[in-house]
Amino acid sequence: MGGFNLDFGDDGAKYIVSGDSISKGVIYDEVRKKYVILEDNYVSLLQNKLKGAVRNTARFGNTLLKGISNLKKDVLKEKPNIVLIEYGGNDCDFNWNEIATNPEAEHYPKTDFNMFEQMLTETVNELKNQQIIPILMSLPPLNADKYFKWVSQNDPEAERNILKWLGSVTKIYWWQERYNSTILKVSELTKTKYIDVRGAFLEHPDFTKFLCSDGIHPNREGHRIICDKVVEFVKSNYRNLLRDGGAGQVAYES
Repeated sequence: MGGFNLDFGDDGAKYIVSGDSISKGVIYDEVRKKYVILEDNYVSLLQNKLKGAVRNTARFGNTLLKGISNLKKDVLKEKPNIVLIEYGGNDCDFNWNEIATNPEAEHYPKTDFNMFEQMLTETVNELKNQQIIPILMSLPPLNADKYFKWVSQNDPEAERNILKWLGSVTKIYWWQERYNSTILKVSELTKTKYIDVRGAFLEHPDFTKFLCSDGIHPNREGHRIICDKVVEFVKSNYRNLLRDGGAGQVAYES
């Protein structure tokens, strides 16, 4: 990380987490049948492991474009040392109700594929120009079958129409994978470090058990996997920022 002052002092660093509902800690509560905020989400768990103040600015439904306009204001106000960037899940998503209603029409993702790459690159470079360390996060994998059921709301006609437009349910996974690959591409082109969240999930033979029933949001165990991966990353790159040198990772049931 040439050009950056990595001497954060004994008090640690100032962090901003910029992202969507995953970083916000949103999970689907199976009992109450609604989305709720998980208290022990990965950002909350990190608060106790990192030296310094972690500010979570993630919002439910955030796309990169929405999040970045807020990030610019937050950076001016907070003057962080490190910004964790977690986007893509909403950016690659479609308006499934419109597709279910009219599968013959042209449908576009919330953030155009090329625009996503351009915006992410610009954001990373802008932060670096301000002597702030950007760190990218890859996307947790999704469960295409469950997500397909979720967006079609178990309505047989919606299922038929969405499938007609998609061609195959596995295309949902492929499409999200494209956006994930873009995050890795931007990381490489801008020489920016990234945390391999996706790899951490895929290490498990059945990663789907770490996702909620909507097939896309990590559940409680999923958040522990993300937290452990972030801690492992910090341990390798900025060990002095860990409170206990990284001992005692968060245990989760495998």
